[in-house]
Amino acid sequence: MRRFYKPVLWLAGIAGASAIAFMLGNYATDVYRKMLIWIALALSFNFLFGIAGQVAFSHFAFAAIGAYAIVILSVKLSLPFGVAFVLAIILCTVLALVVAIPATRLEGFYLALATLAFAQLVTVVLNEGGDVTGGTGGIAGYRLPAVFGVTIRGPWYTVVLVLLVAFTLFILRRLDQSYFGRACRALRDNSPAAAAMGVDIARTKVIAFTVASALAGLAGIGYAYVDNVINPPVFGLENMFLLLFMVIVGGLGSPLGAIAGTVFLYLAPFLLEPLVGPGFLVVFGVLVVLTILFRPGGLAGLLSLVPARKPA
Repeated sequence: MRRFYKPVLWLAGIAGASAIAFMLGNYATDVYRKMLIWIALALSFNFLFGIAGQVAFSHFAFAAIGAYAIVILSVKLSLPFGVAFVLAIILCTVLALVVAIPATRLEGFYLALATLAFAQLVTVVLNEGGDVTGGTGGIAGYRLPAVFGVTIRGPWYTVVLVLLVAFTLFILRRLDQSYFGRACRALRDNSPAAAAMGVDIARTKVIAFTVASALAGLAGIGYAYVDNVINPPVFGLENMFLLLFMVIVGGLGSPLGAIAGTVFLYLAPFLLEPLVGPGFLVVFGVLVVLTILFRPGGLAGLLSLVPARKPA
């Protein structure tokens, strides 16, 4: 019965999130689509930071690489979309390996600085890329081509983004529930003890960083066709810090917390601005601080307040 129950929950969640796409107007659809991209990014960053314990600021850089790679390969180089998609994922994975192998030898503050430097390098390349990247203005005026003869437009593209989130969540949950996930948590909590138990520290760090970064690149590919516009500011450092807050507020190490934190912090400005006007950013900041101070376990920690159901 339990094996049947979980697939039903997955299908119900995907169906419910997809149904929302057919109920929204243009503006709400745009907000919903971008929130789905943020959720996908938060899930993979939560695995990297909350479960594997790696404080890396390169997540949006890999999202940028995925977004720019798919557009440059399919639009500027006129490659078939399927080929461009595979090459974009390979590029994200290879670059993640190149960064991970030296960077994951560092820890804490030094890892954060190394990945921050890489993120800034990506930003410089995008801004100074000339006709290839579109410079500071980015690239616009393209559309998602037909895939296997099927043109995906309107709410159906939102369904694709729902499936992207579901795929990201599925992969990361399977990893978290495996020996590899237990190794990541052991490494996060006590690196020397994990090594003493036989955990290959270097390999575990590299794999965790590479998988999370490749999934960030996949989310970037999804974002590329939300507005059919990509530009450097979208992948800037300020959004990386917002992503960090989303994971912390949601609850480190909890996929459900990552989703809750993202929904809360992404929608808060839309709800606060009509109520308090230009001062909504102050209220937004206060809400974040209060959540961190009084709910250190994050929004996911609220589940611990729900009384356990007693067996009949």
